[in-house]
Amino acid sequence: ECKFWGLGGDGTVGANKNSIKIIGDNTNKYVQAYFQYDSKKTGGVTISHLRFGDHPIRSPYYINMADFVACHNPSYITKGYKMVQAVKPGGVFLVNSQWTFEELERHLDAEAKRYIAKNRIRLVMINAIDLAQSIGMGKRTNTILQSAFFSLAKVMPEAEAIGHMKDAATSSYLKKGQDVVDMNHKAIDLGATAYEIVAIPESWATAEDKDRGKPVGGRPATVKMVEDILFPVARMDGDSLPVSAFVPHADGTFELGAAAYEKRGVAVNVPEWNENTCIQCNRCAYVCPHATIRPFALSGQELAAAPEATKSAPIKAGKGKGEYTYAMAISPLDCMGCGICVNICPTNSLTMMSLESQGAQQAVFNYMVSEVAEKKELQDNKTVKGSQFKQPMLEFSGSCAGCAETSYARLITQIYGDHMIISNATGCSSIWGGPAATSPYTVNKEGKGPAWVNSLFEDNAEHGLGIYLGQKKLRDDLAEKVKILAEGADAETAEAARAYLDTYCDGGANQAAASRLIETLEKNPSCDICREILSGKDYLNKKSVWIMGGDGWAFDIGYGGLDHVLASGEDVNVFVFNTEVYSNTGGQASKASNIGQVAQFAAAGKEIKSKSLAELAMTYGYVYVAQVAMGANLEQTLKAINEAEAYPGPSLIIAYSPCEMHSIKGGMVNCQVEMKKAVECGYWNLFRFNPALESPFTLDSKEPVGGYQDFLMNEARYSRLTMEFPERAETLFTAAEENAKARYDHLVKLKKLYE
Repeated sequence: ECKFWGLGGDGTVGANKNSIKIIGDNTNKYVQAYFQYDSKKTGGVTISHLRFGDHPIRSPYYINMADFVACHNPSYITKGYKMVQAVKPGGVFLVNSQWTFEELERHLDAEAKRYIAKNRIRLVMINAIDLAQSIGMGKRTNTILQSAFFSLAKVMPEAEAIGHMKDAATSSYLKKGQDVVDMNHKAIDLGATAYEIVAIPESWATAEDKDRGKPVGGRPATVKMVEDILFPVARMDGDSLPVSAFVPHADGTFELGAAAYEKRGVAVNVPEWNENTCIQCNRCAYVCPHATIRPFALSGQELAAAPEATKSAPIKAGKGKGEYTYAMAISPLDCMGCGICVNICPTNSLTMMSLESQGAQQAVFNYMVSEVAEKKELQDNKTVKGSQFKQPMLEFSGSCAGCAETSYARLITQIYGDHMIISNATGCSSIWGGPAATSPYTVNKEGKGPAWVNSLFEDNAEHGLGIYLGQKKLRDDLAEKVKILAEGADAETAEAARAYLDTYCDGGANQAAASRLIETLEKNPSCDICREILSGKDYLNKKSVWIMGGDGWAFDIGYGGLDHVLASGEDVNVFVFNTEVYSNTGGQASKASNIGQVAQFAAAGKEIKSKSLAELAMTYGYVYVAQVAMGANLEQTLKAINEAEAYPGPSLIIAYSPCEMHSIKGGMVNCQVEMKKAVECGYWNLFRFNPALESPFTLDSKEPVGGYQDFLMNEARYSRLTMEFPERAETLFTAAEENAKARYDHLVKLKKLYE
């Protein structure tokens, strides 16, 4: 019996499925496998339970005590997960890390040391992390560790196991290219001998427990939820929770901001900031999917109180120069290590360094977030730099490293998060956006943040419209009562009422006016109308309502509802994360999928061009419509978001969102770069249609510069077709390019038509 503790996205589950198949197909043993994991798209805990033996296996439950336990991620050691305690006496405990034995000894808790010593556990160390990077496999250590398992488990002759693993690797990865197959073969050879069995010090048998540290701090309701539910679940001990733990959440609501308590520490490498070469453009924070790198402006007093490891530089230009000091804070324990910030930095002021080397920066980040005040005068919703001085209200989500979806959603929360309501369709964005008890959506120091709710595919748009209409009705009723005060109350109250009514349709200004009105009304406890208004004070300010989801929802399953909502003319915003595939369910083709794209249900390449959702919406004439791609044009994305919210009617933004399912060469570190390539070659077009303008159509894309076929070959979702059906690939890719050219020509005609 074997247990493998892996990291979502590191390939551990896939490798163990191969392992159990190899054993079942090539030995006389019976096999069984269960796989246990959380809802995070990547970076979550996975546990593989493998059984094999000479007799039929009838064990419909997870393994409690195993002969072999492997820890594939060193952060699980520092978090104190009870892994080694599940090893039978005399069994094997394999630890994958970059640590020396002395460093491992420092990180292991006393309970684990005592168990290892007293139960004669064979402790084995391997550094698959550096090995994987050295052969070009990045963070995917699975093949190396699979090979080490076969070498240690002795379930079949080693040479035979290596041969079967290579055959399995060829079968699994050939669709991603021969170079990927070759890398995996090399990893298999390395893993078979890369481990080291270490001697256990006698002192471990009497190791003493250390102080557990100070208690968790924060908003009381969130802290209670974190301690009662989040921490046990995070330790993979959720099955032990009593029903009573969930009584405060019986209505399905959970406190915001719990993801900040996870501090998963799953990245191998994280960015290090060079304050001397940084030009303070904030582009790195703008594209960060997980809000783990953030700019701050510090007063002299705040800088003096900052941790010793703080890096800073005087603000070089614009507002705040000569008054504040600039700092870029990075949270190593929340970072996913995607490297997108490094790629987009124009001065190479960020360098990926080992997580271990950046430990001191966590205290710096924590200080900046909790103690440094926002500098309102530096904030600007309409600029890349200014928007990033605002607090992100989507942070540390469970999305994939490099995810484009969370970069978009995080940006929207920075602008409208404190008066925002989100109705989210089921899909990737509901999985990273709303895991129970670990919400990545959070609140500001005033306790204000996005209200988030999930609805299924087919009714999300209607659900969002219902939310808007409900709060609109309540708000309009309150406004009628405010009008009475504006006409007949005392001078102070009447002035506050008129200021509220004058900004009624302006979300930002109305929020301040509503706060002032509430303060004024609270001074009049004997006023009946004042009390009535105060009873509904949460509905006074204008809300920013956003309906979010993927292309599977917007283009396919929920399109009927989406069309109904857009046709309604109501003031709601729709944001579509277009990955051109059903990402959450494993990569099925959607109507957003393009010609030649290989996906489930289109194994030989999709023959039909993608649906033009933007143009369908534009036919109404009164719907704001935009297509954006953040990495291609940061400013255009921000402009579209601001225009959509400002437009007094339905708005639709379709955002190109490269995905793990695209299998981009080099990985998701190139996500934002891939967006730029897509726009430059004409694969994706940027434009805005604003019915409020005299000339409503703006084409933001320049004429394609060529390289369309090169773009397709950079993604395995297309390039694999050339290996499997080369002639068909040539035909479909030619058709796709011709369609892209025709589409751009059509947009140019539209521009002239609307001038």
